[in-house]
Amino acid sequence: MIRVENITHNYANGDKVLNDLSFAIGQGEKVSLVGANGCGKTTLLKILNGLIVPTGGRYYFKDTQITPKTLRQTALAGPFRKNAVLLFQNPDSMIFNPTVFDEIAFGPRQFELDHIDERVRHWANQVGITRQLDRPPVELSKGEKQKVCLAAVLVLEPELLLLDEPTASLDPRSTGWLVEFLGDTDMTTLAATHNLGLAAEMGTRSLVLSEHHELIFDGTMESLLKDTDKLIEANLVHVHRHKHGDVEHRHYHIHDWE
Repeated sequence: MIRVENITHNYANGDKVLNDLSFAIGQGEKVSLVGANGCGKTTLLKILNGLIVPTGGRYYFKDTQITPKTLRQTALAGPFRKNAVLLFQNPDSMIFNPTVFDEIAFGPRQFELDHIDERVRHWANQVGITRQLDRPPVELSKGEKQKVCLAAVLVLEPELLLLDEPTASLDPRSTGWLVEFLGDTDMTTLAATHNLGLAAEMGTRSLVLSEHHELIFDGTMESLLKDTDKLIEANLVHVHRHKHGDVEHRHYHIHDWE
């Protein structure tokens, strides 16, 4: 489905945010992109969505290299934009339409899909926002906005679903629905999180970025959770003092706090 070869990216000031990443994700795979805040997860997702051009390296979607030239060619850009979608961590970054209905319908209208009303109502029902369809999105809670954005990408029925901390604004019931939905769908998914408990639910394979912006692990979640050295290197475990009865001690804990 996608292939990344030696991707490097620098900020405008020259600081490196991604350092020589190479990996491939096959059709239908469920992968968690794991790393501490600031390691480059969001930047990588934006590259895979075609929003950022990497400083170096190559990115292929279904054997087509994604470049600025590719994205200027309608015949190539259209299918890519429809089939590779990104759910942002902050829903306010995505919302701009006057009503929830229009927000969900925006993508299908752009791609001239059929049965738009039916599609919008189906996905609104799936994520639990049918009663909000006529409301302005700006009036909703952050969790409701996140559901709107989720419906707005799922309505396109994409082949590749990129998710940036997708449950950060969701309540437990909605989080559970999303985890089950992603497990059942045929879509290829790459979900970024620093929460190892969630990562294990959202993918059987894990890509781990270090604080030096390098890919330091590519393997099963089961193997990752047993690799304390990699977890420490990626700042995915923490030490804090706590008590068991009258005994007080410190040791490493997996980082699954939000």
